[in-house]
Amino acid sequence: MWKDKVRGKVEELFEKAGIQFEGNSEWDIHVKDDRLFGKILSDGSLGLGEAYMNGWFECERFDETVYRLFNNGIEKAAKAWGNIFLYLQAIAINQQSKSRAFVIGERHYDLGNDLFELMLDKEMVYSCAYWKNAKSLDQAQEDKMDLICRKLELQPGMRILDIGCGWGGLARHAAKHYGTEVTGISVSKEQLQLASEKSKGLKIDYQFKDYRDVNEKFDAVVSVGQMEHVGYKNYKIYMETIFRSLRDKGLVLLHTIGSNTSDKVCDPWISKYIFPNSHLPSAAQITKAGENLFVLEDLHNFGPDYDKTLMAWYNNFEKNWAKIQKKYGERFYRMWRFYLLSCAGAFRSRRIQLWQFVFSKGAREEVYQAVR
Repeated sequence: MWKDKVRGKVEELFEKAGIQFEGNSEWDIHVKDDRLFGKILSDGSLGLGEAYMNGWFECERFDETVYRLFNNGIEKAAKAWGNIFLYLQAIAINQQSKSRAFVIGERHYDLGNDLFELMLDKEMVYSCAYWKNAKSLDQAQEDKMDLICRKLELQPGMRILDIGCGWGGLARHAAKHYGTEVTGISVSKEQLQLASEKSKGLKIDYQFKDYRDVNEKFDAVVSVGQMEHVGYKNYKIYMETIFRSLRDKGLVLLHTIGSNTSDKVCDPWISKYIFPNSHLPSAAQITKAGENLFVLEDLHNFGPDYDKTLMAWYNNFEKNWAKIQKKYGERFYRMWRFYLLSCAGAFRSRRIQLWQFVFSKGAREEVYQAVR
């Protein structure tokens, strides 16, 4: 009787989003283990993700399932008590403190370069691509990197700081096409090793360090996919670090996933399995952190492009999975599929965004010309 009530409650919630259990639509859910319903009701999104990892359900187009759940606000009705613990933990502990700065590198970015080489574009750019004029992932990522360089008004001989440089794709683009000298910092040893191999002969210096340890001056600063790992307790420190690292009248570009609301916690499943100690900033939190430091010159939102990017990564991952499946195993496969597809659905629903902020330091006389 109790199990029937639990199932009925979950079915009622999902039906509001047009999702059925054992239905015929590609976004409908096919149950393999009835424990699924209790898991969803007790643990919310964390339970849904863990149930998928356990093989308790299948779905042909899970990206569409998540899109419909978000689009109908069902995730609010299914919030779990466990989220309250995460909220209290986020308030009490600086989860992105300097002592914890290298956790994300060890647990996510150091998973294995083979995985990311098979999933990403040829330059291994692990952030939202720019699809305005592109037909392929390679072109969309190249266009994004060039967009950033043009927004920063790069010129030959300029010194650039790339915070969270990844595998060096942007640093190489700036060095090759704009004649700049780049210092790239990362908390991932695996990323830096491969970035160094790919960047031989270029004026790029890769350093294994936390952003708080930067003590040089640069003509421009770029931060792509780093703000998501800074944490709301450290946003002011992050902006102050950039401020002291930037020469007067220089430009800063922040490329970040963003939330529509100023929350203090991230999705519990994403935090536990994909990006530990992560947090999505709101536009208000970012601009507040920049007060009395910078002038906001431009804000560009192309969040829907992340949906396309994630689906391109997903297709590459599926196509190449057989090459790495022995190393990573079935549970990782299901975890990674859930990650890519659920994030694609979230961007499709516009619950999360992709922003590029351009800030300037000091009294810039000329009007900043926004680039698109």
